[in-house]
Amino acid sequence: MPTPKKVFYNGKIVAYEDARVGILTHAMNYGTAVFGGIRGYWNDTEKQVFVFRPNDHYKRLLDSAKLLRMQFPYAKEDLTAATLELIRVHEYREDVYVRPLAFYSDEIIGVRLHNLTPALGIAAIPFGRYVDKEEGAHVTVSSWQRIGDNIIPPRGKIAGSYVNSAFAKTDAQLAGFDECIMLNQQGHVAEGSAENLFMFRNGVFVTPPITESVLEGITRRTFMMLIRDELKLPLEERPIDRTELFLADEVFYVGTGVQLTAITQIDHRTIGTGQMGVQTARLRELYFNVVRGKVPKYRELCVGVY
Repeated sequence: MPTPKKVFYNGKIVAYEDARVGILTHAMNYGTAVFGGIRGYWNDTEKQVFVFRPNDHYKRLLDSAKLLRMQFPYAKEDLTAATLELIRVHEYREDVYVRPLAFYSDEIIGVRLHNLTPALGIAAIPFGRYVDKEEGAHVTVSSWQRIGDNIIPPRGKIAGSYVNSAFAKTDAQLAGFDECIMLNQQGHVAEGSAENLFMFRNGVFVTPPITESVLEGITRRTFMMLIRDELKLPLEERPIDRTELFLADEVFYVGTGVQLTAITQIDHRTIGTGQMGVQTARLRELYFNVVRGKVPKYRELCVGVY
């Protein structure tokens, strides 16, 4: 993965090497950080990088920070402006991934969330696929349980909570799978290691509600909108049992990193035809046109860099 030359750090753009932290940094020792993931898409026809829903992403970042008692002098619009400038500084003419990170920067020993100093940085790098097999991933239902709201709230992207995801994903990949599906404390389907999940069964799309230990995903909201407004098909937010997935016609992940990845096999059981489903393919094509600024109806969701 390439290292950026510049990053936004505590209010200004600085050289990447000037944004280092020490090994005693609170966030590194106790996971007291929150992060985000934002994509910018290159539109070759317009010679433009379109950043997708940056204000929505930065609202969630600031909401996640609030869960850890962090306060910043930035509005979401300030962070969007900083992101656009950071991409311009690098003169990127390709797809990029933006990683904002808010963390407690004190170099001290002691677990707490009060009387600490928050810092905020943003990096932007060229980026392609998060999952290699976007057109047909083989996954497993993890033995690791998804964290819950009374443990570490999964609705926020809290850095320390992703150790839970790391346990699940590493076990899945070392067992030969591409990804995993995690269940919540009630035994219902929650999400992937870092992706929201949808299934299509009997003519209806279904996704777990935000009370089922899932991230309040920006991409999740986007696909819900596209399903209702463009495909004109019914969509339910309700708990999903694991065996429903085995009987589904189509299952897929969505997320900023994963974009849309079809799931064609779960625990060695073929899903649908074993190929990317018709509705999944329709959504995938539509989504990539939307994020590249090619659909006038949704152009306002895309913020041009240049």
